[in-house]
Amino acid sequence: MIQATLSKTSKWAGKLLVYGRFFSQIGFPHTEDTVSHLTGCPRLSSNVHSLPWIKAYPIQHGVSTRDAAAGMLQCLTAVTFFEEAYKVSKGDIILIHTVAGGLGLLMAQLAKHVGATVIGTTSTKEKAELAKQHGADHVILYPVENTVERVLEITNGEGVHAVFDGVGKDTFDANFKLLRRKGTLVSVGNASGAVPPFPPIKLMEKNLKLLRPTMNNYTVTPDEIHYFGNKVFELISSGVLKINVWKEYPFTAEGVQQAQQDLVGGKTTGKLIVKVQDA
Repeated sequence: MIQATLSKTSKWAGKLLVYGRFFSQIGFPHTEDTVSHLTGCPRLSSNVHSLPWIKAYPIQHGVSTRDAAAGMLQCLTAVTFFEEAYKVSKGDIILIHTVAGGLGLLMAQLAKHVGATVIGTTSTKEKAELAKQHGADHVILYPVENTVERVLEITNGEGVHAVFDGVGKDTFDANFKLLRRKGTLVSVGNASGAVPPFPPIKLMEKNLKLLRPTMNNYTVTPDEIHYFGNKVFELISSGVLKINVWKEYPFTAEGVQQAQQDLVGGKTTGKLIVKVQDA
């Protein structure tokens, strides 16, 4: 059972009040009593809640409750996708759609950390500047620039090694023009709608790879949870991954309503936090 202090829908953090005998299987010591909860469990609607032990990640030294609540889900997504879906390495050139969002900013930082060149797409100059501050080398303003032409210009006509696309339907077809031979397309979201059915023979032209992974299937066993959980906390505590929080809101009807309005308004960057109580 957990007493929450910070929350964003089903991603939250707080004090562990009671734990079962199976909790030790996750590989973390019981002395760590502050945990971060991930998606896949019921959304938080009170300040005390229960959750399966496998969804609990004890927060490591040097990581604040605020950063854990805001960043754990998307940090795990970025880290697992960069290791399992496509191994981003030094010298790679990758494209991140909607790079100024919460996941996009984390991916840009992580890619820059390993020595990759980051191309991102976003909608405004303000978001482009934010993306550059978080590691993006080139940012394309898709409302006024042709993404395919700009990517091919930046890469001298070769295309990118990998595309991480959280947009979905609206950008799917163009991605095949952006990728180089033996490139990888990682579909990470459906912001514009689900990708329609397409013929697999489309991959044959450049020997491309296509994945539609979910982080939950990369963090199933206790060993996987322990490995990726520790890696995320190390990256946060060392400053490699900086969690961008747009705003904190009070845990009131008005506060939650305002957070929802700001979120769907499309003008935010990074994460929105609902603060249930002081830690």
